[in-house]
Amino acid sequence: MALLICPKCKEQSFTWFVGGKAGLTTWSCFDCDYEAKEVESNNSACENCGEISKIKLKDKEKEYWWCFNCNTTSDIKKQP
Repeated sequence: MALLICPKCKEQSFTWFVGGKAGLTTWSCFDCDYEAKEVESNNSACENCGEISKIKLKDKEKEYWWCFNCNTTSDIKKQP
């Protein structure tokens, strides 16, 4: 499994594992200890790079889109 660039610290030390009873995918950084849960397992097309590599992550503070190909993030707009 390759290490990807962490959306928080920008170091190449971000990876994932599947665990727990629900089998949720958890992403974690070996460098800064950042952790986020993958909310949806379906990848979407990234508006920035065009690749099908955008996933929804949720950490303790927010939920956002992250592209693991070009390492861009975008906030998820809450519906009124």
